Amino acid sequence: MITHVAKKDNEMSRPKPPIHPPPPQPRYQQVKNYVLERIVSGEWQPGDRVPSEHQLVAAMGVSRATANRALRELSQEGHLTRLHGVGTFVRAQKPSMAFLEVKSIADEIAEWGGTHTAAVHLLAEEKAGEVVAAAMGLGVGQPVFHSLIVHFDRQRPVQLSDRFVNPAVAPDYLAQDFTRITPNAYLTRIAPIQEAEHVVEAVLPNSQAQKLLVIGPTEPCLLLNRRTWSFGMVATKTLLLYPGSRYRLGGRFPVSPMPSATRGPGA
Repeated sequence: MITHVAKKDNEMSRPKPPIHPPPPQPRYQQVKNYVLERIVSGEWQPGDRVPSEHQLVAAMGVSRATANRALRELSQEGHLTRLHGVGTFVRAQKPSMAFLEVKSIADEIAEWGGTHTAAVHLLAEEKAGEVVAAAMGLGVGQPVFHSLIVHFDRQRPVQLSDRFVNPAVAPDYLAQDFTRITPNAYLTRIAPIQEAEHVVEAVLPNSQAQKLLVIGPTEPCLLLNRRTWSFGMVATKTLLLYPGSRYRLGGRFPVSPMPSATRGPGA
């Protein structure tokens, strides 16, 4: 018993190893943490512009190379989107929605149990004409990316997508394989949608649409004219044409009840 107590006292008197504080984080990591904390807290929302390299240098007392590395790594990790000559923005972690849902046709087809495939008929850089330039806030003759794609459900064409894209928003648009990923899925991943505009009308197909959708000249079609905004500019102008016999637009959403005093008879 005495021996045991002595042993315990001996262990208590033995000097403990010094506790070393963790090494200081590299300066670039401190800049990354500064940016991430504001994204996680919600202070900076998807689509918000983050401070430039110059602003980070001034605010945190780091070098330009350190600020560049921090922003570059955050972009590679999927937290930011950097647009050359435009700025750096918080990237959305999931597609944004605006009034009417902006949804990938592949997802829609999967939801109703179909099988999506696509055929790309055009993917090129062009000069913006008057109509496209006006709709996208560009100058006539400025470069735009243009894609023309037919989307199929079980080999049956259900949508013709005629899309113009602002190169400042998606500089790598032309390098994508749109038989493997839809333009909508790609664009909403790299450029959070801040606003969308939808106009729907009934039309008859022109000769090109008849050929690509394999329909007759009297087939009624739904035409969805869509514009989207990202990073404070018009990102896309798209015409989506659907054969009326193969597709329908619809949705379910809550409506605020009308006050009883203002309801008319049979309301």
